[in-house]
Amino acid sequence: MSIDSLTSLILLLLLLLFGFAILRSSLRIVPQQNSWIVERLGRFHRALLPGLNVLIPFMDRVAYRFDMREVPSEVPAQVCISLDNTTLTVDGFLYLQITDAVKAAYGSSNPMNAAMQLAQTSMRSEIGKLHLDQALSSRQMLNAAVAEAVEEAAVNWGIKVLRYEIKDITPPREILHAMELQITAEREKRAMIFKSEGQRQQQINTSEGQRQQEINLADGRRQAEILRAEGEAKAIELVATATADAIRAIATAAVVDGGIEALQMQLAKDFIAQWGSLAKQGTTMIIPADLGNIGSVVATALQMVKGNSGTSLRGSPGGSPGGSPGGSAGGSPGGASGSGGSVPAAG
Repeated sequence: MSIDSLTSLILLLLLLLFGFAILRSSLRIVPQQNSWIVERLGRFHRALLPGLNVLIPFMDRVAYRFDMREVPSEVPAQVCISLDNTTLTVDGFLYLQITDAVKAAYGSSNPMNAAMQLAQTSMRSEIGKLHLDQALSSRQMLNAAVAEAVEEAAVNWGIKVLRYEIKDITPPREILHAMELQITAEREKRAMIFKSEGQRQQQINTSEGQRQQEINLADGRRQAEILRAEGEAKAIELVATATADAIRAIATAAVVDGGIEALQMQLAKDFIAQWGSLAKQGTTMIIPADLGNIGSVVATALQMVKGNSGTSLRGSPGGSPGGSPGGSAGGSPGGASGSGGSVPAAG
């Protein structure tokens, strides 16, 4: 191979390489969900859309490449001071999305870092407005406040703040220990309250049961007393009726023939039976002086029966003023004329 042909081959290869370099620099393929900023001679020219784009070599250049998808960024932990001068360590995640590539390229030198710094300062400001208990229980409010503050400033940076989420809020160890003691005391207090409420309800139920029991017992006793009183009244009524019938039967029997003699015999018999049982009931007795005179006692009792019989006969429609043969004022043949008279039947 001659020198001329070798030189021609080298020039051809150089031309091919140069043409490939020019073609490569003029054709750019932008991926989906990406936006590239093109500057021409140092000035903004246009934003390349996803797909194939043609540039002018040596005049256009891709200055910035942005990912238009949502980007989660971790916010480093920082120390915040609450309204009651308690230090808290707070960290979180900031979710951002670039919506305007031109503003993101020329609005800030580092829009992502600027958004993160603003999120930290906003968090410190919001924590400083709250007490410790409020800060620990107000995560949703803090998230919304930080996202709103960053969103307001990020408009000029072409960034949209989707949300901010607190990862951890860590108080000092001493505060954690005090909170544990407080929680323990609160739980013990609730337990004591529940226990006392249970005991109170138990006592109420017990007293109500005892009260109802006493009412039932009193009602039962009242019913028993009523029934007992009704029984006793009925018994008294029956005894009185039987006694009245017996008296009427005795009065009727006394006015017939032989009634007085039978009555004398029954009175003497009852007197002897009662007199025989007096010595069995006690060792000391006070008796009338003439109690041993059976005839006198029987005559006195018989005189009373005659008087009652005569009264009943006088009061009845069939009675006569003079009385019956055995019931005259002068006495029956076996009657006594005085308290000291004797009774033949008894003799």
